[in-house]
Amino acid sequence: MPTDMPRQPESKPALQGEAEDLVDLNLDETLDGDLQAVADEVASEYHTQVVPEMDDLPDLPPVANQEGRVDLESALTEAEHQMEDLLRREAELMDQQRRLAADFNNFRNRAQRDISLAVEQSERKILLEVLPILDNFERGLSATYQDVESFRAGVELIRKQFLEALRRLNVEALPLQVGEAFDALNAEALTTFSDPNLPDGAVAAIYERGYNLRGQLLRAARVVVNRVSDSGKS
Repeated sequence: MPTDMPRQPESKPALQGEAEDLVDLNLDETLDGDLQAVADEVASEYHTQVVPEMDDLPDLPPVANQEGRVDLESALTEAEHQMEDLLRREAELMDQQRRLAADFNNFRNRAQRDISLAVEQSERKILLEVLPILDNFERGLSATYQDVESFRAGVELIRKQFLEALRRLNVEALPLQVGEAFDALNAEALTTFSDPNLPDGAVAAIYERGYNLRGQLLRAARVVVNRVSDSGKS
């Protein structure tokens, strides 16, 4: 009885990703040996994949929700710290503002007192310089003079005393003399006078003498200005 030859399985294309070496398991062939040995041989053709234990798995990063929650809590904490710093800074600035306002108010009051004290001291200084002159006037009025020249000499002494008091107060008379040219910056012309012995535009007479206070004009002199007519020139 003829024995049919076992048909070889049709070759099929290898699928991508499968192992290149394929083991032909033809159940029609006669298995010589133990089935366990065949199974071991088949198993040796494949790489054994070991599944890692759960404890050996790496730590996975937190999920998106956990990360967002952590970031939000950090931002909230930082915002609270910044708010506390701003409130503390505001309190410090308000305290500084109150201190500055109090210091300015004290300075203004102190400046007003200093100005009032300076004015009072200036007044006292002037009066103390003038009162001795008044005393000499009273002595001169109560004294008896043998002639007019003696009275005139006494008045001249009082005048010198008064000029010396003005000098101590930094007041000096303008060095203006009759015959000098009229200076409109330091003198005021009251009227004109015609004197052929004086040049035209010169000071003919001094009605009130001018004075300077610390180098600045205190009072302008009041003078009479000479005007020479054309007929007088001819």
